[in-house]
Amino acid sequence: MADLDVGELAPQFDLPRDGGGSLSLASLLGKPVVLYFYPQDDTTGCTNEAIGFSQLKPEFEKLGAAVIGLSPDSVRKHDKFKSKYDLTIDLVADEERKVIEAYHLWLEKKLYGRRYMGVERATFLIGGDGRIARIWRNVRVKGHAEAVLEAVRALTATSPEA
Repeated sequence: MADLDVGELAPQFDLPRDGGGSLSLASLLGKPVVLYFYPQDDTTGCTNEAIGFSQLKPEFEKLGAAVIGLSPDSVRKHDKFKSKYDLTIDLVADEERKVIEAYHLWLEKKLYGRRYMGVERATFLIGGDGRIARIWRNVRVKGHAEAVLEAVRALTATSPEA
């Protein structure tokens, strides 16, 4: 399976979300969407990433952009995670990993010589037209939310219907 590329239509999803209900990519058509994938709630890197996006949420909102965090954790874990760190971004649960696999992010990882399957930390910026505008793979958390915000600014500056 080939990786997704900029310009391709983003794979659709409709997943359970924190706080109840569901969230679909189709419901956000017409606005930029920052869809970031992370391995697990309440781990150091994932917590720092979620806090970074939450702190910048007002800036993303000024640009009309939605920020969604996606992991294989349950809605219940997402609710605890959001409450513990006062997170303001939306979190969706992909417990069956269907969306994670559609974005080609379920892969073999290696840590301290041990091999295991897991979620690659990655972010997709999806334009208002539903097409992938930018991809960050193997994300390093420090400064990432700020870099994504700059990309959203650039996208919305060049596209009236970002």
